[in-house]
Amino acid sequence: MKKIVLAMLLVAAVTAVAQTSPAPVPQGTAPAPAAPQKKEIKDPAEYNAYVGAVQQTDAAAKVSGLEAFLTQYPNSVMKEDALELLMGAYQQTGNQAKTLETAQKVLAANSCNIRALALLAYTKRAMAEAGQNAQANLAEAGQNGEKGLQCLQTATKPDGTADADFQKLKTQTAVIFNGAAGMAAYQAKDYGKAQGFLRASVETDPANLRDVYPLALAYLQAGPAEKDVDGLFFIARAANLAQGAGKDQIAKFGKSKYNKYHGSEEGWSDVLATTATTTLPPANFTIKQYVPPTPAEQAAALVKSKKVEEMSFAEWQMVLSDGTPEDAEKVWSVLKGKPLQMAAHIISLDTTGKATKLMLAGSSDDVDAKRADIDLTMTAAIPKKDMPKEDTDFQFEGTPTSYVAKPFVMTMNEGALLVKAAPKKPPVHRKPAAQ
Repeated sequence: MKKIVLAMLLVAAVTAVAQTSPAPVPQGTAPAPAAPQKKEIKDPAEYNAYVGAVQQTDAAAKVSGLEAFLTQYPNSVMKEDALELLMGAYQQTGNQAKTLETAQKVLAANSCNIRALALLAYTKRAMAEAGQNAQANLAEAGQNGEKGLQCLQTATKPDGTADADFQKLKTQTAVIFNGAAGMAAYQAKDYGKAQGFLRASVETDPANLRDVYPLALAYLQAGPAEKDVDGLFFIARAANLAQGAGKDQIAKFGKSKYNKYHGSEEGWSDVLATTATTTLPPANFTIKQYVPPTPAEQAAALVKSKKVEEMSFAEWQMVLSDGTPEDAEKVWSVLKGKPLQMAAHIISLDTTGKATKLMLAGSSDDVDAKRADIDLTMTAAIPKKDMPKEDTDFQFEGTPTSYVAKPFVMTMNEGALLVKAAPKKPPVHRKPAAQ
């Protein structure tokens, strides 16, 4: 892509030579009246110096000739044209610093010079992407990009330029301007603005991976969810356009985003197949979004699929705290008044009364949060030699008598130490996924 764009700019600069070379003025003859807005060098010596410079075929010789012309005729009517050609000549020699310096001189002569703005927008973006003062260079690229887009709206076709050539120049530079402005907006996390610029670039040049990929990211990071569909289309499109190791990396990233949005990988291969030949999302393109079940729906499914006696404490907790009254009653009617053997984590102990009281955490979530979800009263005081310590696991038998749904606490009495056939540790349990 880089070589293509640079070649385009060079061709455009060379084309400018033919467009801006003024007609010769015979010595001793008064110049004919110039057509409106047509540039014309009236001094034969100045004319010869200009033509002699622009007709050089060697880039270094052209640089020398144009520099000499601009030094001798700093106020020439052809100053902008000479600077533009000098910019292209420096570009041909590979002197990036002088190319950028000359581009700024072109803009000093005409702040809406399309070729100079395009060169600066492209080069500054490339420098940023190569890690050279990335933030500042990309911001400058974006400024030149937005300025270029404004100038394209009022750009006039130079004398002697074919309509098709001028339209081609506008189309090619618009891609550069939109890409640079879009990437600068993306860097600033203005994702909506980035989408607008990058989408305009991609609609003009659908095979431009340099803008297709960041367009996908701008959609995927922006939200709301409906934008994810466009993002998934363009990330799949980018995977098709990429080559080498980058192709697999983009495809893997795209699949993970698709799986998160859709809830499974089903259909991802179809999206890849579509984007291999389709450049923009069709009007009917859609991807079904996975909506996780609500806690109440998860509780209902659990009650239908599993016997209460086979559930873990964490599953009882989920149904009793988040299930419908009907589902909660189905569980509680089985648990209430029935001695249960289980394990929990000790949050605190109270040994001041006749019977030891323990505040326990029975689910992994509450263990992590150091929050009690079981209030257990033993049948008597625990002997000193058997007294457990806080922040350790505790194996016991207890009989549920009541519970509070939120924040969940189950009250148990008739607690007893278990010394044989200890049950497993508290089962891993996490809160239901939020929508």
